[in-house]
Amino acid sequence: MKKKILIVFAHPEQTSLTRTMVNTSIEVLEKMGHEVITSDLYAMKWKAVYDEEDFPVRANSERLSLIHESGNAYATQNQTSDVVKEQEKLLSADAVILQFPLWWYSMPAILKGWIERVYAFGFAYGYKNGTNEFRFGEGILSGKRAIVSVYTGGPESDFSPRGINGPIEQLLFPLTHGALFYPGMEVLPTHVIHSAAFITPEEVEKAKLIWSSRLHNLFTDTPIPFRSQNGGDYPDRHVLRDDIDPEKTGINAHIAS
Repeated sequence: MKKKILIVFAHPEQTSLTRTMVNTSIEVLEKMGHEVITSDLYAMKWKAVYDEEDFPVRANSERLSLIHESGNAYATQNQTSDVVKEQEKLLSADAVILQFPLWWYSMPAILKGWIERVYAFGFAYGYKNGTNEFRFGEGILSGKRAIVSVYTGGPESDFSPRGINGPIEQLLFPLTHGALFYPGMEVLPTHVIHSAAFITPEEVEKAKLIWSSRLHNLFTDTPIPFRSQNGGDYPDRHVLRDDIDPEKTGINAHIAS
């Protein structure tokens, strides 16, 4: 069945591994019969800084409250046109793919800025009733799938369970659990290519085949079993119930065994 897939990617260099793998994504998905839409953040010259310029019609001209101004702009249809276009892409997509290099243990600032500006109050948070009732498994993006494809400079050993950088799923938890699962998307395990700066042409071809396999299973692979906020595991919608995996704390506690 034909699906629509949004690819959001961040790298300024056309010959980078990131761009190579983005091109692979487009080629494979289109061959599968899917419709691909893209957001090339550097080519778009995306405004990464979230500030007063995002609110052409202010609710309060004396003090800038990003939450209140975001909610007002979204509710009154006074958002900037670039933000509206990206929200429309998200709403129309059946799946979202984020592709980027790991810079300083996180995504490039331009991609973080995309999330901050596009995820308006009333849209991705404060959904429906302006409270925290609909989040972490529920929200405006429910029913969609998401996968992160990231490229690291360090070797795989650096990101092993006892590696010096820490496991990639823990490093990217704010993105996968926070920005993707929070508004309702099912998030697949992160796809990683390590030692990107030292990869050989032969290794690139092998990496393309592996990534192609992940893309073919985009709608069938089992997502990360993040615990939903309203599924009963969080009685007060904030803290995990005492009897659920009591030996676990931190990030791992919020992933079902």
